[in-house]
Amino acid sequence: MSELDLSTVCWRTSSHSSGQGTECVEVGEMARGVLARDSKDPSGPVLTFGAGEWRTFLTEVKRGAYDA
Repeated sequence: MSELDLSTVCWRTSSHSSGQGTECVEVGEMARGVLARDSKDPSGPVLTFGAGEWRTFLTEVKRGAYDA
């Protein structure tokens, strides 16, 4: 698998983030889908989701499917 060029990705955090930089997930968009990474480890692993997968995930989060 080839390396992703992340140099042009505009990363953002949720508006619900405390701004402290702790326990945040950053997301960014590329032509091949949506990217997610841990804001505390920006050089660490990046997950890639297809646009449809991301929409499904957000829909499920909003309906509370992953609430503990």
